Amino acid sequence: MAENSKIDFNQLALDIKQWGKQLGFAQVGITDTDVSEHIQSYRDWLSRGYHGQMSFMQRNQQLREDPAQLHPGTLRIISVRMNYLINDAGFASTLKDPNRAYISRYALGRDYHKVLRKRLKKLAEKIKTVCEQLDYRPFVDSAPIMERPIAEKSGLGWTGKHSLLIHPDEGSWFFLGELLINLPLPTDSAIEPQCGSCVACMTLCPTGAITEPYQVDARRCISYLTIENPGPIAEELRPLMGNRIYGCDDCQLVCPYNHESQLGEENDFLPRHELDKTTLLSLFAWDETTFLSKTEGSPIRRIGHERWQRNIAVALGNAPASIAIIQALEDARPQASELVKEHIDWALNQHHKQLSTVTRQTKRLIRIVEKGLTRDA
Repeated sequence: MAENSKIDFNQLALDIKQWGKQLGFAQVGITDTDVSEHIQSYRDWLSRGYHGQMSFMQRNQQLREDPAQLHPGTLRIISVRMNYLINDAGFASTLKDPNRAYISRYALGRDYHKVLRKRLKKLAEKIKTVCEQLDYRPFVDSAPIMERPIAEKSGLGWTGKHSLLIHPDEGSWFFLGELLINLPLPTDSAIEPQCGSCVACMTLCPTGAITEPYQVDARRCISYLTIENPGPIAEELRPLMGNRIYGCDDCQLVCPYNHESQLGEENDFLPRHELDKTTLLSLFAWDETTFLSKTEGSPIRRIGHERWQRNIAVALGNAPASIAIIQALEDARPQASELVKEHIDWALNQHHKQLSTVTRQTKRLIRIVEKGLTRDA
């Protein structure tokens, strides 16, 4: 094993990037631990209350603002990204069919936290064969760490106006992960932002959650509403959610840089249980045991059965009125929690409004026809 003083860190950095690609990462970058440039915008975001009920965003601010404190001795951060977009993702066909359930494409397969963390550990083990003195700690959306600014500094992309990272050639359909290490590797350069005057993500956000460039009000974001929000969904936002029951991809779908996105190569991210083709009614029929079984190893499981039912109830309320939907909602109501009942009642009211409108239109049509027949007679 080589001592640090005998290691060619320039060559090691190149090797790490090659090993990373062999492990399935689309790109590997290296940066230092200084995120001071992003601290004020983070504090401003919190002061506006844009984090909603995500109290964890307020905790451990010192650690978030100084990632070196997360793992004493850290000198560099290896930032990685892994593509997850599947072939024939069926975005349009699912969103256009109000009876089908739309689940954010990152959540269709195996939990990415587990996949990336395992690969990061393998990367660290590979580095340790060259440098026995390596001390490391992996993170995948699992600690108070500014992963997007770190990835940006590592040259993995720039921050788009929707606050997600964009790679100029591969778009934004990828996961991020970090490996904190104690080696003085050479660092990479950031990419210049290239969004220009484009505001597609802002103007086409279903709920207007992107309040200004690079500022997302989580309280209006469908991803937050369906995943992080533990309580009722604001009534005025429910009709805007359509059939989106777990997350939302709209800001990525309209981004010009995603027109030629690189597909993922990881089989673990392929859809499970045909979640990319399933109807709202079939998912609403899952009891808690079925939910836990079907979502084992999936990021969806973390929201629990109650929020799952809440979200689907809203989507069912946005679907065209039908006897089957009304019956399913009424059947589920007696055993539902108070939170779910509130959304079921809203959904039922939406359907009754639709049917009332149809009835009025039908009666009007009958009167017109009868009036015409009388005149003809």
